[in-house]
Parts: sequence; structure tokens; C-alpha cells
Amino acid sequence: MNPPHRFLLLGVLLTLGIGWGSTQSLGKIAVSSGHGFFGLIFWQLVIGALVLGAVQAVRWRGVPLTRRTLAFGALIALIGTLIPNSAFYISVAHLPAGIMSILISTVPILAFPLALLLGMERFSALRLLGLACGLTGVVLIALPQAGLPAETRAGWVLFAMIGPLFYAIEGNVVARWGTAGLDPVQAMLAASVIGAVMVLPLTLASGQWIDPAQSWGAPEQALILSSVIHAFMYAGYVWLARTAGAVFATQTSYVVTAAGVGWAMLLLDERFSPLVWVAGAVMLLGLALVQPRPGQDPATCRQP
Repeated sequence: MNPPHRFLLLGVLLTLGIGWGSTQSLGKIAVSSGHGFFGLIFWQLVIGALVLGAVQAVRWRGVPLTRRTLAFGALIALIGTLIPNSAFYISVAHLPAGIMSILISTVPILAFPLALLLGMERFSALRLLGLACGLTGVVLIALPQAGLPAETRAGWVLFAMIGPLFYAIEGNVVARWGTAGLDPVQAMLAASVIGAVMVLPLTLASGQWIDPAQSWGAPEQALILSSVIHAFMYAGYVWLARTAGAVFATQTSYVVTAAGVGWAMLLLDERFSPLVWVAGAVMLLGLALVQPRPGQDPATCRQP
């Protein structure tokens, strides 16, 4: 790999990590107005579908509509968006965005034991140690010394782990059973459209509809920006994984976590206790120990 090409790939990796890292803080801003999570998820999916649809139009590629692809899109919409994003929007209203950024780094860590159960990974003492590091980091954040308010401490930290758990489940489902013949962008586009259709009745029935004709303030603007960033970052991640390999692309996880904490400090003026910094370092160590093997399908490395 020549130096200019290497610097280009590194620049893309940093851009992806910094961009994705901002979505935790933007999500925190989006819930500040009291919008319900169903309404937020609906518009997130709609905006994401529009952006990914534009990407597909540029690529001159559609999405084949078969029973298999529709079933796959519905499954990914459920376990990759509706459940984990609901948990995110509920818990980020009670936890600092920086804490959410640290917790999201557990996705690859949680994916390892699930892959073992599915017979897709062999036992590895180092990767088991990585799992232990990740869980230790979660425990450290939940301790009273971490400085979180008593009413949000352990319960909301555990609830926030629903998101990483389901992202890990999604990655293993894709790794084990594939993407129904869809490339990653097609898969995300199908899941976004089907997910929007699935969540619309829930949004209306729960009274969480967000009127697009209303005056859009900072929370609504944060939702739009977060959705656009996620769609573009995901498309960029797919390109990076295809160009440089999945193992290189998954290094974005480190940047996402570090950038997420940085964005939280910059945009939300959040500050953290020394124990939280220790927890973050322990989790990043765990992440390093459970890195995917060479040749892993990049579709299994989707960032939240």
C-alpha cells in the first residue's frame, strides 16, 4: 500500500469515527424536547432511507423485492434498529452521552460469546479476557464512585446495554445466515424502509408523532443531522471495509468511543470522574482483545 493511499484510508477511518461519535450527543439533544422514542426512530429511518436511496440511485442499483429480502429487512429493522434504538433514546435521557459512547464499545465484546454459542468462533482465552474487560468496565460505570446520580446509576446503565446486545445479535445473525443476497447498503436501505413502515403505527398509536410542519428547533435539527451522519458514515464504512478489509475498518470502534466522549464534553459540557475514564480504558482494552479475525465479512461489523 503506497503512503498516499494509506493516508487516505486513515483519513476515512478517522472521519467515520469522529462522525459516528457525534451521534450519541446529537441523540441526547434530540430527546431533550420530550419527543417520544417511536417518533424519533420513525424520522431517523425515513431520513436514512432517503439518504441511502440517493446513494443507490448514484450507484444505479435497486433493491430486489422478494419474500426472502423482505423477511431479512424486517428482521434487521427489528433487531438492528427498533429495539436497540428504542433502548438508546430511553436511556440517553437518563445517562450522559459520553457514558453511552463508552457503553457502545461493548458491541464487538458481546458479539464474541454469541458467536461461540452459534459455533462460528473457537474458544480463545485472550478474547474471553476481552469479554471480562468489557463487563468490568460496565460494572465500574455502575459503581457509586463513578459519579452518576443515584437514581440513574445501575438500572439505566444495564438498560442501556440492551442496544449493544442487540447490535451484537444482529452482527451474528448476518454472519451466520447472510444478507439474503443484498449488499450492505441495499440491506440497510431495505431495513430502513421496512422499519419505517413497522414503526409508523406504533408512533401514531402512542401519540408520539412528530409533525414535520412544526417549527424545528435544536432537538429536531439534531435528529436530522444524526440521521444523515449515520447514513453517510455507514455507506463510508462499507466502502472502507471493502477497500481496506474488515479488520482495518473495525478500528473505527476506538475512534467512535473516544470521539463520542469528546463530543459530549464539547457539545454538552459533560465531565466525568476518574473511575469513568478507567472504565473507558478497560473497555477499549477489551475491544482490542476481541478484534475480528482476518477475512471476516464486513457486514458483521456494522456500527450503531
